[in-house]
Amino acid sequence: MIKRILAWVAILLFAAFSLYPIIYVISVSLRGDNAFQTQSLEIIGPNSTYRNFVDLFTKTDFLVWLKNSLIISSVTTFAGVALASCSAYALSRYRFRGRNSMLFALLTTQMFPATMLMLPFFIILSQLHLIDSFWGLFIIYSSTALPFCIWQMKAYYDTIPRELEEAALLDGCSRWMIFTKIILPVSSPALVITALFSFMSSWSEYVIAAVVLQDPQLYTLPLGLRSFQASLATQWGLYAAGALIVSVPVLVLFISISRYLVSGLTMGSVKG
Repeated sequence: MIKRILAWVAILLFAAFSLYPIIYVISVSLRGDNAFQTQSLEIIGPNSTYRNFVDLFTKTDFLVWLKNSLIISSVTTFAGVALASCSAYALSRYRFRGRNSMLFALLTTQMFPATMLMLPFFIILSQLHLIDSFWGLFIIYSSTALPFCIWQMKAYYDTIPRELEEAALLDGCSRWMIFTKIILPVSSPALVITALFSFMSSWSEYVIAAVVLQDPQLYTLPLGLRSFQASLATQWGLYAAGALIVSVPVLVLFISISRYLVSGLTMGSVKG
């Protein structure tokens, strides 16, 4: 009984510790005096207002930043899922010269953060005249997310019995039909995880976007929110309101695909 009580106390403390930053951001977004700190413990004070949310949509380019982020994240997600699903299937089902070296090279790329590769990326994009364009971000985001996506999909493909494909071949199905009609539907949990990772890797990324994009009309949400900070003053109310809205799509994604998360993350770890 005591162990159960202690476990619940630990869970509640962890939940309170995790929720406090979110609650504090909500409180800041509802303040009308642009104050970041206050002596009051009230989340919704007597002077609370939704003015920051109204100003965010009417007096800033927030909708432009939102559109840009959705475009970049959607294209990155589509590219990551499409390329990873096909590449991982080839690496899982076919044996060819250089296969193991390729897998090792993909794994090695995960040792280096994207910021460490920023200089060569910048040189390549400059030579291709892709600086200050969405295509530059597409290339960087897709290439940095792809190795993990391929490994995730390959691990899942390895758990699918080959007998399914052999039976389909006997029935006259082509390799493409087997891949699209059998393998992909069975791999839906892994596809969801791959899509989520690709989306997350680009949705909230700041450093690379700050280097590649200079035109304010091309800013993504992290860059746009950064513009609320200045050397002499920071618009904390707008910043907090924007941060809350930015988190909504991610929260919706997690809730909508929660039933795929456990199976997608664990089934690829067990072969057979």
